[in-house]
Amino acid sequence: MRPRATVLHDARPRPAGTNEEEPGLRMRITTLTDDARLALETLASRTGGIVSPSLRLGVTGLARSGKTVFLSALVHNLVHGGRLPVFEPYAQGRMARAHLEPQPDDAVPRFAYEDHVRALIDDRVWPESTHRIAELRVTIEYESASFFQRNIGPGRLHLDLVDYPGEWLLDLPLLAKDYRTWAEESLKEARRPLHADSATPWLAALEGIDAGAPADEATARRLAEAFTGYLKAVREESTTPLAFPPGRFLMPGDLEGSPALTFAPIDPPTGERSRDALWAMMERRYEAYKSHVVRPFFRDHFARLDRQIVLVDVLAALNAGPEAVRALQSTLSEVMACFRPGRLSWLTRLVDRRVDRLMFAATKADHVHHTDHDKLEAILATLVESATDRATFSGAEVDVAAIAAVRATREGRVRQGLEQLPAIIGTPLPGERVDGTVYDGKTEIALFPGDLPAEPRSVLRHEAADAGALAFLRFRPPQLETTAGGTTLSLPHIRLDRVLQFLIGDRLA
Repeated sequence: MRPRATVLHDARPRPAGTNEEEPGLRMRITTLTDDARLALETLASRTGGIVSPSLRLGVTGLARSGKTVFLSALVHNLVHGGRLPVFEPYAQGRMARAHLEPQPDDAVPRFAYEDHVRALIDDRVWPESTHRIAELRVTIEYESASFFQRNIGPGRLHLDLVDYPGEWLLDLPLLAKDYRTWAEESLKEARRPLHADSATPWLAALEGIDAGAPADEATARRLAEAFTGYLKAVREESTTPLAFPPGRFLMPGDLEGSPALTFAPIDPPTGERSRDALWAMMERRYEAYKSHVVRPFFRDHFARLDRQIVLVDVLAALNAGPEAVRALQSTLSEVMACFRPGRLSWLTRLVDRRVDRLMFAATKADHVHHTDHDKLEAILATLVESATDRATFSGAEVDVAAIAAVRATREGRVRQGLEQLPAIIGTPLPGERVDGTVYDGKTEIALFPGDLPAEPRSVLRHEAADAGALAFLRFRPPQLETTAGGTTLSLPHIRLDRVLQFLIGDRLA
């Protein structure tokens, strides 16, 4: 039997060469006024983009899934020119060029592409995570593969990339929940053994709280602060790569201290409820949060997407064991119910938007050997099975892939005893630790991270607890290769070309 999570310090690696939706949820998310506004904006966008159409691609994922790195690498490979053999427009020589242009939404911050790429290439550090919504427009000039279209002239596609924090994504299911439901679910989650350390101070603050007592601002603030501390602790847990709503509690911005962010889940009162009770205050503020924070985000950004990629750090959940994997599956299923998948006719497309292509990507595939990539894809496909079935039934196309937007390792085989083991080779980030060894960010190692289970559903069962013996380290970005002529190559990746082909390839045909 192979050993798991083995660091091979003394090894000399040899590099290996019509749409159905949940009516109740939909009614709660948007009002008739919202729908009319969206229809008018869509009509203006479609008619104004007849000559140079645009495609809005949403990039999202839960915390630490690699959204910033993905966007930076995607744009870099398009603009700089990357190794994209599966991306047909590029491989066939039909892409004339791709370049950055001012984004269409002046009120949305620009994605700091240049800063992030500089961090990856020059400093070899991972860029900071997404803390707010951001947007970037890449204009692609291409020659159509169609003889008729080719004779009309060259094509142009504006690719509008919309990046938003995973914590905001987690807020969307709140639109379909009242305060009581959310409070019950949040308290149940906090009282699970999985969060014992993180939740202890928060649960202690709840002791003696009478939800039927008169509302008190000092009590509300104290509870909100304790609850925010719990949310931050959960996000930072090394064993649980998850976050819980409300997302703006973790990144409040100019809303910090406002009543809309001064509430918390509490146990319901045992007697008759009063309008002036603490429970009523919490309930009002929860509804205000939905009205003034969550719903505008859905209306102004989320509902305007044409296509979507959801990044998932499956390996981190596997590292934590079956309970964390089940929590990830539950979170993904709940969030995906808020998406608007489906395929529209040419007429309805003028006034409505649906996500007609949806991709789920398991990130950091470079942390395992390529022989485990199919297993990684199968595990993610299992976790998003319900969301995939719903989207497919609605007419959307769905794909699942194991990717690395920036490949930080290379592969080799190493000998341990009489056995040849598949290994990944890279430089761990400073402070990464395996078997008592702490790395300095300069030492390159060969690592056998362990085998992923062949049966994907086993990761959801208690008997898969030994998955925690897997070792998935964080590695530094790679040193870019330079050609003999002095040209620096683009950021290396795993299946970024497959992602591009699925998400935008048909629009460049």
